[in-house]
Amino acid sequence: MGLDDSADAFGVLSPPLVDLPRGDAGAVITSVETYALAVPLKQPIADSTASLRSWIVPVVEIRTADGRVGTGISGVHCAPELLCDVISRYYAPSLLGAASEDILGTWKRLYWLPTHWLGRAGAVHMALAMVDIALWDLAAQRAGVPLWRLLGGSAEAIETYNTDGGWLNYPVDTLVRDLTSLIDRGWRRVKIKVGKPDWREDAHRVRAVRRAIGDGITLMCDANQRWDLSTAGRLLPALEEVGMDWIEEPLHADALDGHARLQRATRVDIAAGESLYSYHHFASFIAADAIRVVQVDVTRVGGVTEWLQVAHHAAAHGLRIAPHAGDMMQVHQHLVGTALSDVPPLVEFIPWTQDAFEQRSVVNEGYLERPQLPGASTAVHRDARRDWQIRGVGHVTDQGGTVAKPRRSRTTETRNEGEDQ
Repeated sequence: MGLDDSADAFGVLSPPLVDLPRGDAGAVITSVETYALAVPLKQPIADSTASLRSWIVPVVEIRTADGRVGTGISGVHCAPELLCDVISRYYAPSLLGAASEDILGTWKRLYWLPTHWLGRAGAVHMALAMVDIALWDLAAQRAGVPLWRLLGGSAEAIETYNTDGGWLNYPVDTLVRDLTSLIDRGWRRVKIKVGKPDWREDAHRVRAVRRAIGDGITLMCDANQRWDLSTAGRLLPALEEVGMDWIEEPLHADALDGHARLQRATRVDIAAGESLYSYHHFASFIAADAIRVVQVDVTRVGGVTEWLQVAHHAAAHGLRIAPHAGDMMQVHQHLVGTALSDVPPLVEFIPWTQDAFEQRSVVNEGYLERPQLPGASTAVHRDARRDWQIRGVGHVTDQGGTVAKPRRSRTTETRNEGEDQ
């Protein structure tokens, strides 16, 4: 099927562009480009479900008549072409000629395309997030302010917790050494992975870490859905013994009742959100008191628009908001702290993709400084496209209906060969 065969794929709730207000002529969308980067990691890492040597960043760039470019991103282990193809094949016809300022209207039109039937979660919804992030990036650029200021956030630095040292493939001595080095660099909150085949090894590892880092450091853990209720129950005494702050994704992500039962059985907070894809999913977990830490990820829900809805709902229920950083915190550094809450904001620090973006994050003594340049901090550095762009993924679509492969389609294998990862 050609990419333009889906140009008439509009749902009943997705009116044709002729029925939509155009707004500012300069804000009209003139082209949509998708591509993906495979950013190599310094060393292989693993949790209980995956082993990685690179982090893949699908990208959409939305250009408007006034020459601006809004950039939306995601983060995946594999298959970036799925997200890019949803945008190029099905979303682009609904975007070209539309007003980039119509963010909520565009969200609704894309959500209710026939692709809604294929995926209200997963790749289709993540593609919607990429487009939404790009439109908010454009809105902040047009306003001349960083996104957090456009959203009404404060300029105060945000505390971070560090995930990049607690991997499951590390032996205990390496695990302790890496966490200690993070603490020496100023972090007071660190997270480790659990989910070993033998639950007793998990218990040993969390106890060893607590002994090494002392009682003054906040410790969290992430099971990546690998436990069942029985295994989680066996581990609760050890987790409570070491003062674990939260248990992240202890059970299958869809096990609402299981999470609620586990939360009732422990003083440790249950955290989830990495695998919840909508406001409705979060609302159900919150109503059931199944989570106390809401890890809403802007790349998993439908972008900034739906992230804000979840965050305000969670804050109204007095819950902690600590986003899972599928974006490696590029967008979340703008979003945290924009919902009125009595609980201090917190953001996950993972530095893997810093070199991929024009604007790097700034963290001092574990605190993230708010970005100062206009936009959402998502613009991709040209060297990253040159070195890490994945060949054959993505397309360029313009108002003339032409479709082409993206530029600078160099493979990442050349970059990775001979590198010490």
